[in-house]
Amino acid sequence: MPYIDESPTMSPQLSARSQESGDGISPTPADGLGTGGEQDAGKGLEMRKLVLSGFLASEEIYINQLEALLLPMKPLKATATTSQPVLTIQQIETIFYKIQDIYEIHKEFYDSLCPKVQHWDSSVTMGHLFQKLASQLGVYKAFVDNYKIALETAEKCSQSNNQFQKISEELKVKGPKDSKESHTSVTMEALLYKPIDRVMRSTLVLHDLLKHTPADHPDYPLLQDALRISQNFLSSINEDIDPRRTAVTTPKGEARQLVKDGFLVEVSEGSRKLRHVFLFTDVLLCAKLKKTGVGKHQQYDCKWYVPLADLVFPAPEETEPCAQVHPIPDHELEDMKMKISVIKSEVQKEKAGKGQSRAIERLKKKMFENEFWLLLNSPTIPFRIHNRNGKSYLFLLSSDYERSEWREAIQKLQKKDLQAFVLSSVELQVLTGSCFKLRTVHNIPVTSNKDDDESPGLYGFLHVIVHSAKGFKQSANLYCTLEVDSFGYFVSKAKTRVFRDTAEPQWNEEFEIELEGSQSLRILCYEKCYDKTKVNKDNNEIVDKIMGKGQIQLDPQAVQTKNWHMDVIEMNGIKVEFSMKFTSRDMSLKRTPSKKQTGVFGVKISVVTKRERSKVPYIVRQCIEEVEKRGIEEVGIYRISGVATDIQALKAVFDANNKDILVMLSDMDINAIAGTLKLYFRELPEPLLTDRLYPAFMEGIALSDPAAKENCMMHLLRSLPDPNLITFLFLLEHLKRVAEKEPVNKMSLHNLATVFGPTLLRPSEGESKGHPTLASDIWSHDVMAQVQVLLYYLQHPPISFAELKRNTLYFSTDV
Repeated sequence: MPYIDESPTMSPQLSARSQESGDGISPTPADGLGTGGEQDAGKGLEMRKLVLSGFLASEEIYINQLEALLLPMKPLKATATTSQPVLTIQQIETIFYKIQDIYEIHKEFYDSLCPKVQHWDSSVTMGHLFQKLASQLGVYKAFVDNYKIALETAEKCSQSNNQFQKISEELKVKGPKDSKESHTSVTMEALLYKPIDRVMRSTLVLHDLLKHTPADHPDYPLLQDALRISQNFLSSINEDIDPRRTAVTTPKGEARQLVKDGFLVEVSEGSRKLRHVFLFTDVLLCAKLKKTGVGKHQQYDCKWYVPLADLVFPAPEETEPCAQVHPIPDHELEDMKMKISVIKSEVQKEKAGKGQSRAIERLKKKMFENEFWLLLNSPTIPFRIHNRNGKSYLFLLSSDYERSEWREAIQKLQKKDLQAFVLSSVELQVLTGSCFKLRTVHNIPVTSNKDDDESPGLYGFLHVIVHSAKGFKQSANLYCTLEVDSFGYFVSKAKTRVFRDTAEPQWNEEFEIELEGSQSLRILCYEKCYDKTKVNKDNNEIVDKIMGKGQIQLDPQAVQTKNWHMDVIEMNGIKVEFSMKFTSRDMSLKRTPSKKQTGVFGVKISVVTKRERSKVPYIVRQCIEEVEKRGIEEVGIYRISGVATDIQALKAVFDANNKDILVMLSDMDINAIAGTLKLYFRELPEPLLTDRLYPAFMEGIALSDPAAKENCMMHLLRSLPDPNLITFLFLLEHLKRVAEKEPVNKMSLHNLATVFGPTLLRPSEGESKGHPTLASDIWSHDVMAQVQVLLYYLQHPPISFAELKRNTLYFSTDV
């Protein structure tokens, strides 16, 4: 399980339900809004403006992309009539077919819509603009019909003409008006796809506008008409393009359709290899991209194939254990994430300072190498394919959702009447040769492959309450897991408790999930299996049955509010109800002193120990005692999210000094107790290792000489106030005891340092104001250093308070 750090906040009333909506996404009630028609109309108006503002910003980017595509057209035409043409007139007209017309249509649309959005009020109408835009889709039809020929022509011209190759590989796209970036470099192939992508996006915007437009508004029928035209156009494109784009004809004249493709990690000869896997209507083909010289046509090399008639999924108990591929330790994966985030930060700084493109490219290359390593080494979920004729193949996936998608897609095709076959070398060559043109996944899923205009995703914390589920045909033992995408792949982040023997589970559990450039949330619903014979021998885990799965996009505009959004995901007839809200990292990590000094949370540690007449706060002693009693062997202790409502209940009991604390602790889930301890340290008004000493800790850990570092780090401990020092040493010895059980609980010293380092060291808001960080810079240099400081002390031989105070070898000067 990946690192989950949580800072629970009070949930909305779990019994409360927002007003149900007929749409897939329920609208969120805003704070202070009633149910009156006037307020609803006002909210709808605001939502329309938000949708239009976002669309207008992307329209500006699109126009800039079309401009960049048109820029080389005039000079190319000018040279076409000379004695040394780069391209012929016919080639130019084929490649740039209808681009000028599309540009003029969208420029006129943008110029008409912009003032309406800028001077927004209830009387503004713009449905006629979208209707006019939709009526001009015939130009797009002509572009789409020519698209394939345009790409092929551009590719041939690039291979035969170095000058055109240079032009097409680095077209300069102007940045938006309010952006610091003046230009970005994009390939001609990528820009030629933008018009197709734009029609799809425009159709989605029309959906959103209609959702927030009252039926009696003058725009409503116009938007409906525009949406009808757009949808009809899209379906006609799919009918025209899809059979050509996704099928290859076999030598017998049959159409072999491409159903699904993607990058998977295969275990081959004891090591991990990245493969591109293609699922056709009758065969699964595993390939790798051949290395080719510059300008040469790229091709795939087939590693193996299995006809679907011969493909079986072995039951867990039937699988033979595979040759062990040693998993990469968690701390190495976390280190790599830190390195990637630091490089991302450097790229952003270079762009902001208009640095040299060569330096940026060098950084991007390094980032790609690191992200590729992470993509290759992080997956651990086994997915085995077996050929009836005897050969087995093993993939490792990062997401159970992904494994289920591949399995379901194959099983759906296997319901047809399929025949076994053997491909001749010519047939295999034709099939493999078609993969490059038919593929739908073009790039390895790493962030360095993203276009600059693509959303960078969300960075911060997503609070999710999994309320309930209905639609099960019979009672079962049910639970849910939550997955989000991070660093280019999906990872499981949280899991509800098992609700036993029910067809309508009511979990009402809240989780806080760290987002690292995330764009999607997935929810999977499982039936718990208690049969120990059903163990997957690839990873020795009992296999639970997926009852349903669903996914939603994390729209930054929709989730970045203070309100909870209630929603429903439908999956295989099952409906899972959940709520979510997003908190930026800065907001979530604020240290806010408590206004009441009677409790323990948000109160200075010296005040609490003096009041209690203790050396270590009671809450710290009791939580640690309970974890050591029954949680020290719990897998992912301190890393797996406890239920936020349980943590809030414990917080209230400790703050009130309730006499039932011990009874409540003994009954509470151990992850909630671990979460309460972390929350206590996180909510201290200043960090346990103090604001005053923070700069010195950062300098000390950066020292290269071991003796100087030892001297400095010990002196800093001695400089702490006694309550802080004694509590820190008490916690330190506990964390060392937890790490001794690493073979069972999977929590190494490094994992524990990652969880607790920022919690114990991160300065309070007043101290950190001078260090603004980029939103995406989660694993900043500071956070890395905070982890390293705690790790230093965790790896150090036992440190005793008495010896530390007696020892005079250390410096005694003020820090």
